[in-house]
Amino acid sequence: MQWILGIALAAAVFVILKQWGALSAEKKKAATWKVVLVIGGALLVFMVLTGRIHVLTAAVAAVIPLLRKLPALLKFAPEINRFMGGKQRGEGQEQTNDHSGPGTDLTGQMSEREACDILGVKVGCTEEEIVMAHRRLMQKLHPDRGGNDYLAAKLNEAKQILLGKRHA
Repeated sequence: MQWILGIALAAAVFVILKQWGALSAEKKKAATWKVVLVIGGALLVFMVLTGRIHVLTAAVAAVIPLLRKLPALLKFAPEINRFMGGKQRGEGQEQTNDHSGPGTDLTGQMSEREACDILGVKVGCTEEEIVMAHRRLMQKLHPDRGGNDYLAAKLNEAKQILLGKRHA
């Protein structure tokens, strides 16, 4: 019986280590937190079952890791309030359909002025200045060089808008 448990444990460790090696650095960090929380939870359950710690103390200790998620849970507060009988949108308040932010036109597309601000060029600049500014910023902000997809997409959109207005 011990041999079977030993073989099963060795197989489980092999599978876990193989999956661990395939994870990216971000996913390894998240997986490490999950493992720590699972081991901590199992330890709390073990201590409660053996009588070494009181159930209420274990419950408080189990809630502490969830406090990290509190900011993410707060985004659901309006839905909870509405579910609990609070005012629904449109009751006593005016509902607007204007989703355009500053610098965007009614279609939600970036304005020429915002595109110029993003690329760091002046309104009415040449096509060559637009291309050079885009290239310079993209070398700093490209996802392959430590930037992120959102910033690269904004740079590309700004370039397209400015060059599109030149050719239109």
